[in-house]
Amino acid sequence: MFVEAATGFPVLLFTAALVVVVCFWLLVALGVTALDSFDADVELDGWGMGGVPVAVALSLLTVLAWFLGVGGRVLPFALAPSGAMSWVLRPLVSAAALLAAWRLTCLFVRPLHKVCPDEPGPVHATADDRTA
Repeated sequence: MFVEAATGFPVLLFTAALVVVVCFWLLVALGVTALDSFDADVELDGWGMGGVPVAVALSLLTVLAWFLGVGGRVLPFALAPSGAMSWVLRPLVSAAALLAAWRLTCLFVRPLHKVCPDEPGPVHATADDRTA
């Protein structure tokens, strides 16, 4: 049931995005790309997700949307009979999962700003730098 929920429409869109996020973080771990690769391209302050690198905010959004989408698809449909009503509820559950994930991401990036700021702080000069 879990695999069916993760690979069924419309949660499949979140699953594909999650695969991209996992591949990106593997590339970061291997040193092929940098964490701040997308910071010059996208500004997330208007969406309430500013203060951390774009990759961190969008990864968090994707993971939350995937978990909420899969959970939102498994739980109600395990309790309710399938039929025409389930086809109507599937897009609504996924849309609600995305909206809830966005709100949760906005809440989670605030404390993450201290751990992983989107812009580095000032560099303090050492005694060796001043004499050179």
